[in-house]
Amino acid sequence: MKPVVRNATLNGYVQLAESLGIDARALLRSVGLASAELALQDRWISGIAVVRLLDLSAAAARRDDFGLLLARRRRFSQLGPISLVAREEPTVRSVIDLLIRHEDAYNGLLHGYLDESEGRAAVKVELELGKPVPTRQATELAVAVFHHVLREILGDRWQPVAVFFTHGAPADPATHRRVFGPVVGFDREFNGIVLRPTDLDAPNPQSDPLLHAYARQYFDSVTETRGAALPDRVRELIEALLPTGRCSIEEVARSLGMDRRTVHRHLASAGETFSSLLDATRARLAEQFVAHPQRSFTEISLLLGFSAPSGFSRWFRKQFGCSPRTWRMRRSGESAPVPK
Repeated sequence: MKPVVRNATLNGYVQLAESLGIDARALLRSVGLASAELALQDRWISGIAVVRLLDLSAAAARRDDFGLLLARRRRFSQLGPISLVAREEPTVRSVIDLLIRHEDAYNGLLHGYLDESEGRAAVKVELELGKPVPTRQATELAVAVFHHVLREILGDRWQPVAVFFTHGAPADPATHRRVFGPVVGFDREFNGIVLRPTDLDAPNPQSDPLLHAYARQYFDSVTETRGAALPDRVRELIEALLPTGRCSIEEVARSLGMDRRTVHRHLASAGETFSSLLDATRARLAEQFVAHPQRSFTEISLLLGFSAPSGFSRWFRKQFGCSPRTWRMRRSGESAPVPK
């Protein structure tokens, strides 16, 4: 399964890139992404594309601190529904445990774990891409987000014992020291944040015990939609993607944060296939569009995801037993031409 991340990972990317004088849209296109899609924060996109984008952007801007600059534009809430639960967790330990245990709810690349050996507590972060891709900027972004979460709970005066990166030091570490303090180190054995063991038991001042159970119930209901209500979500995505000309099982699976086999399996358990949902959605929309004489058949074919009107006409005849023109005439009460 290819790793995916939420669009919210790139929140603020276009604005940051433009402020540094680089062409955000051209860089997005170079890795197969589109700036218009980034507005849908809960949509899932290729994690490898995002990792490549961050390193390409850092090189174009000549800024070794690009990932950290992007992290400064992030908000806790951009982790998605899990942020609502994390805010109500009672301690630092339970917040970290939640974010690690449910990391696939907001980032399919990330693998974090809490190491409490050797008398210290370390939140370690790894990115699992399945192929060799430079990850410097994405790694620094991930560590900076964890650091931001900890400071939201422990306060702005809190400082970690250390912040480590396995890669080498940047030419100018000023931004790294400004973000993490003087304890940042490079060429170390892991990527992550070292805390005092007592930090883990610190209470979360934002937590409300009365809201904790409700937040958990909400999060559970959101995560459950990946299975039981999947056919409905696939129908919605098909309808949204048809006019773009990119309506495929791969595109739908990417938007759901799954691979195509997982989508096929869930649909099969509900007695559906992607093709059956695609045809049913097209048929429903075709009836609406063809009934309106103001719409040309060329326009309708594009709205339904066909590359040419001839493909639309063949599909329509197979579904409805006649041509779109004949169907429109019959619907309007006109006499349809008798075939010769």
